[in-house]
Amino acid sequence: MEYLDFELPIKELEEQLTKCVLIGKDSDVDVSETCKNIEAKLLKTKKDIYKNLTAWQRVQLSRHPDRPYTLDYINAICGDTFMELHGDRTVKDDKAMIGGLGKIGEQSFMFIGQQKGYNTKTRQYRNFGMSNPEGYRKALRLMKMAEKFNIPVVTLLDTPGAYPGLEAEERGQGEAIARNILEMTRLKTPIITIVIGEGASGGALGIGVGDKVYMMENTWYSVISPESCSSILWRSWEYKEIAADALKLTAEDMKKQKLIDGIIKETLGGAHFDREGAFKEVEKTILKTYNELKDLTPKQLVKQRMDKYANMGVFKG
Repeated sequence: MEYLDFELPIKELEEQLTKCVLIGKDSDVDVSETCKNIEAKLLKTKKDIYKNLTAWQRVQLSRHPDRPYTLDYINAICGDTFMELHGDRTVKDDKAMIGGLGKIGEQSFMFIGQQKGYNTKTRQYRNFGMSNPEGYRKALRLMKMAEKFNIPVVTLLDTPGAYPGLEAEERGQGEAIARNILEMTRLKTPIITIVIGEGASGGALGIGVGDKVYMMENTWYSVISPESCSSILWRSWEYKEIAADALKLTAEDMKKQKLIDGIIKETLGGAHFDREGAFKEVEKTILKTYNELKDLTPKQLVKQRMDKYANMGVFKG
């Protein structure tokens, strides 16, 4: 398990607890009371740290290398029923954007999301979760397929942004994202969107227009990352913590601004501490939301979705 800088007090106590247990096993000394005291202190320390997280600390948790990614959620929720679909039928198959059909119970869903890698090799293979235009065009192709067969769409957001390379711009990165946003507003099938990690800029929004949008507790969703914001305003990354606070990018901030529909709770410490629990919560949210949307006609769905986004940013004095 990797620990972030603000989690080091937890690491020290867990190491103490491990040593205490080993001493009890390897000797006749009764250390049960000591172990209990350390456990109590550990629990209190965890609560103190995780109940008072700053915006920047939540950004760090959203990027934790042990945090589950899109395919982890899909494989846990759908099991063997998931069938990945490839290619945009124009350029190639973008490995940073994955999608395919899967079942939860007897109900089919079209799952689409960004996928990051677990080590240097797979991170390069997945382009660090940054999609090229063909990734967004693949996503749109799959959404249109879902619409044709009246299959609900589930999008899982986890990206540091769309790929900013020259070749991506040459192939129409901006147009591909804009096209997805346009088409998703009028897609005649339910769309459920969940931010499971980083929700950065148009890279996330390109598959983020949903009838219902949820964020996991330790995720962020913003037009720009704290580091990039800091580098633009102060010409340095040193002010990323100030930028994170100012951007109001946490799930709690987004809910207050009525930009998302709900927050999916995580276990103490984050989704990587209880992966199975995170998978179950996401599955429950998908099924609950689908049951709320399934009886709406295509016309009602589209109108409700368009009204939802048209009303954002409108305030009455």
